[in-house]
Amino acid sequence: MTDLARRIGPTARIRVTESRGELEQEREDHVVAEEPLEIRMTWPGGPPQRAWVTMRTPGNDFDLAAGWAFHEGLVTRGDISEVAYCTDEDLSPEQEFNVVTLRASRPVDLGHRHDTMASGSSACGVCGKDSIEAALETVRGIRWAGPPPDAGVVRALPAMLREQQSVFARTGGVHAAGLFGVDGERHVVREDVGRHNAVDKVTGARLLSGQAVADAYLVVSGRAGFELVQKAVASGVGSLVAVGAPTSLSVHLARQAGLGLFGFTRPERTVRYA
Repeated sequence: MTDLARRIGPTARIRVTESRGELEQEREDHVVAEEPLEIRMTWPGGPPQRAWVTMRTPGNDFDLAAGWAFHEGLVTRGDISEVAYCTDEDLSPEQEFNVVTLRASRPVDLGHRHDTMASGSSACGVCGKDSIEAALETVRGIRWAGPPPDAGVVRALPAMLREQQSVFARTGGVHAAGLFGVDGERHVVREDVGRHNAVDKVTGARLLSGQAVADAYLVVSGRAGFELVQKAVASGVGSLVAVGAPTSLSVHLARQAGLGLFGFTRPERTVRYA
């Protein structure tokens, strides 16, 4: 292993030239970091296998790996025995903190949808899910069974999420996701260049801390695409609250799964779709 100082953070500093009218000024700027993360999985008696590669913002990588595996139906709560950076001697210094190995306590069937060529961009979140039926198969564990959502609480949630978006405040280039309780209490917030990664990190943080992944509200800073609804359904939350719009497929899946779905959420307004 090389010096830990080499490990990249969630932002990078670069020199830029800013133009305002006829004036130009050189200055330092912060941009969000984006690097690949390879997730490998292993279990007793099984060698590590590549399960997924995604572009992500470095930070909370173990949360990301755990949450992704859970949302994909590869592990359930209690199946994860260890998550660690890979220490293979053939890894270059640039790869050291871009490869994570998740050790499961039981054999995992990666199947043809999670072969060694599986990869995705920071905009792609659902691995191998090509139908509503396939997405619903990944519902795991206990579903939220509390009181129905309160519109007043829902409208307040994006602002509460925004208060914790420190990387966005510096760069303007990341999405955020947060898990909130029935009265709007904030439990965990994560940021990432990929909206699906942010949701994976939220669920993974709860898994690795031994806490329940299902709660009243999952809040996201952007639109409510199908892949985010699928992950919300898989984690068992009561409602998905989005700042942006849903899609027709996301509305259909939410209604099929009994997930509350809110879009265009502001302090003064929200629209319920399911």
